[in-house]
Amino acid sequence: MDGRRRNPYELTEETPVYVISVAAQLSGLHPQTLRQYDRLGLVSPDRTAGRGRRYSARDIELLRTVQQLSQDEGINLAGIKRIIELENQVAALQQRVAELQSAVEGAAAAMQQREAAVHASYRRDLVPYQEVQQTSALVVWRPKRQPE
Repeated sequence: MDGRRRNPYELTEETPVYVISVAAQLSGLHPQTLRQYDRLGLVSPDRTAGRGRRYSARDIELLRTVQQLSQDEGINLAGIKRIIELENQVAALQQRVAELQSAVEGAAAAMQQREAAVHASYRRDLVPYQEVQQTSALVVWRPKRQPE
């Protein structure tokens, strides 16, 4: 979630709305194939209170991907499951990187604000330090004579 309150009636690509027969038709697969994919953990739809499967638009897309990898690429179902797991892991890591990047940017902005506040608090009568160069010159000091 992104922290905002969602309308409970708003449909997203994760909203489970399709029964197995509709999901099978939309994905071009047989309902028994969808049940098999669910048993193997390839595509796990949400369940209703009566244990009926409900597929989301994202699930339908994943079913199509599994079919494409199996039929066109010749990858077995165990390999497809591993690919899906790795893709999910990459997506989670990318999300985490984005969160950390945002936190770093926020910390950098806060640090710049604190630095600006410190600079603004400098006393204006202070003179910046400058490196003194060493010389070999000899300076003779003679006190002034006092009038007698």
